[in-house]
Amino acid sequence: MKTVADPGVTASLVARLRRLRPDSPRRWGTLTPQEMLCHLGDTSEGVLGERPKPLRGPLRDRPLLKLAGLWFPFPWRGRSAGAWNDPHREGTRPSDFERDRERAIRGVESIARSPEHAELAPGHGIFGAMSSRDWKRYTYRHTHYHLRQFGL
Repeated sequence: MKTVADPGVTASLVARLRRLRPDSPRRWGTLTPQEMLCHLGDTSEGVLGERPKPLRGPLRDRPLLKLAGLWFPFPWRGRSAGAWNDPHREGTRPSDFERDRERAIRGVESIARSPEHAELAPGHGIFGAMSSRDWKRYTYRHTHYHLRQFGL
């Protein structure tokens, strides 16, 4: 299973992010390439605790949903982002394409480098409680999903 804990997987994601262009055509969804970079940057900063995600109510443990969503090889389908990391709502708005790209890359690399028992965000709104290992798998799947959105 691919995860950003593997330096080769991280390098591949970074190379794909570097191939993204401001005019890359999207295959689905509403995000532009630059909005997607802002979304990835916000999400990474949330995982790292740099931009805490507001939790609505208690964090529910959902081990079967997490197992299926993170560790089974089913392709992800689109789902609206929460307001806090949606550039159309409360998320970061695009500014400079290269700066937004570097922020997204920095986030992926920071999660990849985090120690095994790092204090990352306690959980995810859908998957529930998350370990460092889970967040590294999530970061791969989430970034891969959005890169596929632009044919990368």
